[in-house]
Amino acid sequence: MNEHALSQTPRALHETVRMHLGFLLLGLICLMVTLLALPLRAVLPRGQSKRTGRQLIAVAFRIYLRLLEFMGVCRFDLTALDALNAGPAMVIAPNHPSLLDAVMILSRLPNSVCIMKAELLNSVFFGAGSRLAGYISNTPLRAMVQGAVIDLNQGSHLLLFPEGTRTTRFPVGAMQGTAGLIAKKAGAAVQTVFIETDSGFLGKGWPVLWTPKMPITYRIRLGKRFGPPQHTADFASELEQYFQAELAHAQLPDFPVGPPPG
Repeated sequence: MNEHALSQTPRALHETVRMHLGFLLLGLICLMVTLLALPLRAVLPRGQSKRTGRQLIAVAFRIYLRLLEFMGVCRFDLTALDALNAGPAMVIAPNHPSLLDAVMILSRLPNSVCIMKAELLNSVFFGAGSRLAGYISNTPLRAMVQGAVIDLNQGSHLLLFPEGTRTTRFPVGAMQGTAGLIAKKAGAAVQTVFIETDSGFLGKGWPVLWTPKMPITYRIRLGKRFGPPQHTADFASELEQYFQAELAHAQLPDFPVGPPPG
């Protein structure tokens, strides 16, 4: 243990231990998903493997979030997402303050496909499960858009962060045109989702070894549902203005985030 850890108060040290235990649990759960996903992908038909993979990931992430709550690391209010499960296929468009955002949303929306960075699709921890679920690589762009449109037309929600990366300025970053482009081609609505949190934990600029104050609270609420856009660029501008207005007084950290208060 380093000198910094030795100098922490007992509460801060306890929080550090819980944080690292949380990371360890995530790694173990992802490895368990990988061990299940590899044989399932080999034996199941493609359509069934997608459904099974998405259900498996939803269950695994829900277990993980409950463990974080049990350890006192986080508090989650995600029930607003449940209303989307019975709805038509849509582009789910949230703001993106933290690396936990996709975990939270996918835990409640098992009938969802996610667009992921290509390196994550090839990783030991996330690759096998993501491929079983039919998640879509963010490159190349044309293939990403085509794959997303196909999944929407087949009845799956599409989880896509319209900022393209975690938030880099308060309260929300610049919106890309990808969500509007896919929604236009698929004739799908865009459901806005707002994620609020009282911590910058795992936000843009947050080093993994910074220990946050615990428990961290996360709340998700639903916003406006936009119809299929006609003009991609205009829609990106409209979406950004809407997010700016809705999140202006939301509980969010400043971005890029600074170290937690001592």
